Amino acid sequence: MGNDATHRHDAATWSPLDSDDWYTTRNATTALRDALLAAGLEKDFPYLRAEMNAFGQGLVELGRVSPATAERLAELLRLALAAGLRRLEESGAEPPEHRSGRD
Repeated sequence: MGNDATHRHDAATWSPLDSDDWYTTRNATTALRDALLAAGLEKDFPYLRAEMNAFGQGLVELGRVSPATAERLAELLRLALAAGLRRLEESGAEPPEHRSGRD
């Protein structure tokens, strides 16, 4: 019977490898790692890793960084945003709405 204890999924037998969220989180972490490598920031994010919380939700851990690293990352993001907006203006496309991330 599918309802008895041997067929139930419990925390003692759960593995992140059983979850699509794990692979999504790992792939996102890898993509971020590759971008940090390209920017020469690989040594500035020693705590970067993929994690799963107790509820099975994937999280990308960035960890603590120095103020200089935070400033450099902020400048890279500003440059990337400016380049993206320039490309949109050149193509005549409408820029996307800015979102605060707090929907």
